[in-house]
Parts: sequence; structure tokens; C-alpha cells
Amino acid sequence: MRQNSARRTALLDAAIEVLAREGSRGLTLRAVDAQAGLPIGTCSNYFRNRDELLLQIAGRTHERITPDPDQVTQTMRAKPDRDLVTLLMRQLQGRMEADRAGYLAMLELRLEATRRPGLGRELNKVLSQVLEDNVRFHLDAGLPGDRIDVVVLYLVMHGMILDDLTVPEVLAPYAGADLVGEFTRRLLADDTVRAG
Repeated sequence: MRQNSARRTALLDAAIEVLAREGSRGLTLRAVDAQAGLPIGTCSNYFRNRDELLLQIAGRTHERITPDPDQVTQTMRAKPDRDLVTLLMRQLQGRMEADRAGYLAMLELRLEATRRPGLGRELNKVLSQVLEDNVRFHLDAGLPGDRIDVVVLYLVMHGMILDDLTVPEVLAPYAGADLVGEFTRRLLADDTVRAG
């Protein structure tokens, strides 16, 4: 059967909204159809079952938070120093805040992956590649820091975003602080590039 790629994307976006709002238990093919405003049964024409839908959601969430290539090109015109790393981290935070549902859906997928070995294998593969791509981008751009610094940045950013989007009161006392600027300053103590 021939499928409409725009409709597939709309179904995945609807699934992300359902997953973020209702959690994994609320994610059914019928709920996705309703969220997308499509006739019952549409989702099952595009995804054989819920497991296939979960795997496809992982890819779609990644697409949604991937920065616009033109913005990356513009941003990377700056000097490759700690200030640029800080800007990149702020842009990442902005993308996550702008797509709160996508980030929350990915958290739900991570939890579901602990119960579904197939999804776990796929998420491990995808997220490992994302981390490696981030490390390679950082090093190839000549930004300060080494592989471990990039991994620490990844962990700190995800921890901060997790709290910000799920339990914002935790960080509320620090609302006036430039947390992103602080942790890049502390982690990347100087602008020298260390061996990767």
C-alpha cells in the first residue's frame, strides 16, 4: 500500500503529543488517530503495531530537535571558544523548551525501553550515535575541551533540561543565575583544545 509521507509525519507528531501527555500506557493507535484528527484505523495503516510506532517516534523526536542547518552554519561563524560552546548549549536548551512534548516523549520512550528489549536496543543504538555525532562535531569544530568534556556537557545539559521541563520548582531558586554559562565556564576552564 502506498503511504503519504506528510500523513505519516502528522501521525508521528500526534503520537509524540499523546506519549508526552498520557505516558506510554495511553499511547494507542486509536489515541493517535484521535489526536491527529483522522479516522479510526488510519494509524494502523501506517504502523503495523504499537512497537513499530514506538520505534518510529524515536526517530521523529530526533528530527524535531535537530537544529536547522542554516542556523548551525550561522552560529559556527563565531570564534571556536567557550562562549561559542555556551551559545550552542543555550540553543539546545531553547530547542528542548520549544518542543517540550518531544522531550517528554523521549523520556517516556527511555522508560519504556527498560521494559521492551527491542526498543532498548534501538534507543541505545540511536542515542549512542547522537552522542558520538555531538562529540565529533565538537572536536571537528575545534571547540575547547575533549571527548570527556563533551560527554559531561551532554550529561549536565540533559540533567538541567530534565528538571526544567519536569520539576521546574527545583531550579526556580536559581532562575536568575546563568546556569549554562556557569557550567561551561567551570567545565571548560580555559579555551585550549585538549586531545580528543
